[in-house]
Amino acid sequence: MNDFITRILWLYILLLLVGGFVGFLKARSKISLIMSAICAGLLALTTLRGILDTAFAFKLANVVLVVLVLTFTVRLARTRKFMPSGLVLAATVAVLAVVNLSR
Repeated sequence: MNDFITRILWLYILLLLVGGFVGFLKARSKISLIMSAICAGLLALTTLRGILDTAFAFKLANVVLVVLVLTFTVRLARTRKFMPSGLVLAATVAVLAVVNLSR
């Protein structure tokens, strides 16, 4: 992955971690904290060079992002509130588009 995609993914990883932490603080949601850490960890692995094969890292990043799109789409449909699931959904779709269009 090129440097632009890597920077975008690191910003998104930070957003995931902060979102999981805020979810834990506000709603005492341990699952929010755990899942954000797992997804952020997987995405971090895709950005670190030399750990995963480039093609596999690209596919793994896409799989994680698509799972997150589906997750936040369901949450948005269930709650019908833009914050926080709609915002994270929009960010995830944007990151997914940047990752795939910049390749």
